[in-house]
Amino acid sequence: MSIVFVPKKLRGKAKINQETIQRLLDENDQLVRCITEYMQKGRAVECVQYQQILHRNIVYLATIADASPDNMPPCTNSTSNETSSTPAVNRQGAT
Repeated sequence: MSIVFVPKKLRGKAKINQETIQRLLDENDQLVRCITEYMQKGRAVECVQYQQILHRNIVYLATIADASPDNMPPCTNSTSNETSSTPAVNRQGAT
């Protein structure tokens, strides 16, 4: 079972750390492999449950990323008109 299925009484209390995120990424990797294997065997119906878990994991990871203060653009106290040398993140193709 996916680690994002947390009992209601524990929701919002989970510690989000690099280990948890890595476990989800590893689980997603395994889910993609399993989905691919089932699809190659022509067993698309069995893929649905794994696709749902994968979707839930990805949405959960995206929510964490959106809420993370590490993703905030750097504050600039400079009064000059220089532009940042940091390249923009290309989100084309994101769903």
